[in-house]
Amino acid sequence: MSHGGLVQPAGDRPLISGTPENHAAHTAADYVLSDETRQLIADGVPANTRRAYTRQWAAFAAWCAAHERLALPATEQTLAEYTAQLCAAGQAPASIEQALAAVRTMHRLSGHPGRPGTEAARLALRAYKRRRADDGGRGQREAPPITIDALRAMVSACDLATARGLRDRVLLVLGLALMGRRSELVALTRDDVREVADGMEVTIRTSKTDKDSRGETIAIPRGSHPLTDPVAAWRDWLQVLDQAGHTSGRLLRRVTRHGTVGPSLGADAVNVIVRDLAVRARVPSAERVTAHSLRAGGATVAYAAGVPVSVIAKHGRWAPASPVVLRYIRAVDRWRDNAMRNVGL
Repeated sequence: MSHGGLVQPAGDRPLISGTPENHAAHTAADYVLSDETRQLIADGVPANTRRAYTRQWAAFAAWCAAHERLALPATEQTLAEYTAQLCAAGQAPASIEQALAAVRTMHRLSGHPGRPGTEAARLALRAYKRRRADDGGRGQREAPPITIDALRAMVSACDLATARGLRDRVLLVLGLALMGRRSELVALTRDDVREVADGMEVTIRTSKTDKDSRGETIAIPRGSHPLTDPVAAWRDWLQVLDQAGHTSGRLLRRVTRHGTVGPSLGADAVNVIVRDLAVRARVPSAERVTAHSLRAGGATVAYAAGVPVSVIAKHGRWAPASPVVLRYIRAVDRWRDNAMRNVGL
């Protein structure tokens, strides 16, 4: 007897006990998830992504309700029309891409994989990008990388006689040296950093590309400049934490204007701190500087110093063939390997 291509030997018991007649159909109970399970599933998505997708889905659902369209499951035409509306509103292409991803993710998690179709929406988005380019716009405004000179200027803008200044210094230096994401920096605990003979080792317990949270330890050598030496910056900040009684827990913490060290620093606050210091230090394009400028800066200065791309990608916890890393490299190469250099112009 054959069962789906498998030959059942004579006399053996069936591969699956029972017959189609006595197999019960699924009931509503088979599709129920407990609150605890739902929370675990939700926590499997990085917090920043979860917040962004929640916001994008809420906007899509509200638009559908206002236009008497079904949000779940939505049709390809509804998604295309919504995309056109976002384009008409002048939203950034990256934000529209995120909206499409959020809608598709919600459908997949709700039992509608592959829906709605995105071909029409993406054609509309492609036309929008082309129009923006023709009008002098850019597809994506990237945060400018922080160079070593800019980093030193920003650290110099910190008041190192205060707790806040010492906190800001270690944030800047670790951000560039780790090529750290905001989420990685604010998640660091005191136990994640330890001094070794050649510098310090920092454990990143989870990251965007480490979905199973295996963790990775990043080695950071000692610095050659007293302002930006990672070990010195870390030691000085530890003294502040010790004096405030924070001998465990988060490494980066809020500091009031009166110097009181409080709870852990939020990811959004990191952006504010970095941009403010860039403005105070009069860094070029300071108004566009974000926390990502530290991450981009670490990759850029490393490549300019001759570090192989594969080493940069591993250190910064990028995927090996990440197009983001390649963008930083091209920015260096267009000047270092310029066709017009030394031609006598």
